[in-house]
Amino acid sequence: MNFDGALLEDWMRDHYHDAAIDIGSSGVLDYSLGQVRKLAGIEPGDLDEIVFRDSPCLGRDDLREAIASRWGDGDARRVMLTHGGSEAIYVALQTLLEPGDQVVALHPAYHSHVSVAESMGCEVLRWRLREEDEFRPDVEELARLVTARTKVIVVNFPHNPTGATLDLAGFRRLLEIADNVGAYLLWDGAFTDLVYDDAPLPDPGLTYPRTVSIGTFSKAFGLPGMRFGWCMADPELLRAMTNLRDRITLSLSPLLEYIALRVVQRADVFIAPRLKNAKANRRLLADWAVRHEGRVDLPLPLGGVTAFPRLRPWRDTTELCRRLGETSNILLVPGRAFDHPCRVRLGFGGDRSQLSKGLDILGAEFAASLQP
Repeated sequence: MNFDGALLEDWMRDHYHDAAIDIGSSGVLDYSLGQVRKLAGIEPGDLDEIVFRDSPCLGRDDLREAIASRWGDGDARRVMLTHGGSEAIYVALQTLLEPGDQVVALHPAYHSHVSVAESMGCEVLRWRLREEDEFRPDVEELARLVTARTKVIVVNFPHNPTGATLDLAGFRRLLEIADNVGAYLLWDGAFTDLVYDDAPLPDPGLTYPRTVSIGTFSKAFGLPGMRFGWCMADPELLRAMTNLRDRITLSLSPLLEYIALRVVQRADVFIAPRLKNAKANRRLLADWAVRHEGRVDLPLPLGGVTAFPRLRPWRDTTELCRRLGETSNILLVPGRAFDHPCRVRLGFGGDRSQLSKGLDILGAEFAASLQP
């Protein structure tokens, strides 16, 4: 297969690791190993007992049970542990799809939600989140898009980069639409636990069996470097997915699985402080947008830790983001990576002082743009 370059990953590869002020990433504050050990109650002797033998292909049983109990229906047979959410997306789509199949995916989208299907020769239709609707999802537009040929519907709510999400009625209508045509639903729930005004949406697999739901430590948990994720699906589909997995990654490390088990067992201890910080940062961001009314169009995120504001007067923010990186060591992602060049992906899940400083510098750019 041949993949075109992913603009988001290309940008992050070039700018993420050296940035001193990160207001472009899509995760929360990262935890250190020492913090993980303290919060999870892991003693050094616990790690010394780990034997580095191969793990089971689907993952260790007690960790699968813990994930199934928290996010699923308690059935560990429906859980597969993966190298982050990205492996789950890739393996699931490669298993479900054949060339010529029809796929409906959100737009804008995380690149792998679309590129994997396109690389296989599938027809990909876009369910567009529209600027004029402040990117709120219109499920009836989805209903008009799907056909009897639709094999998979790919969504992620809360959405990256807009922060949009479904209400409960829209969620139920989404499942009804998928059921009407017998499509699989690939539900990327990376931001499930990061919501502000309502409770997290339930896992769709609880009521719609043709679901592949995906989770990860990379967003709400502040542990992207663990590269730990999972997916929940029908056990028969998971077994089919292992045929591909046997040819790429085989399994996870037993060290990774042990730490992940202890984190999942105390998930709220890890998520709660990061969610509290994100809520405060969201207020800071909203206040900043009000101060720059007329220059910033900010659909307020309902979930996740990314916003997708339009910045005036820029028709394309790429050079602005590049200049901020070069002159102020700021990471900000141009909207061109999501097919909206006049916008930026602005991450607010990190350090509050960094966010405040980065917004002040960005605000100064508005004044500079008015100079003759």
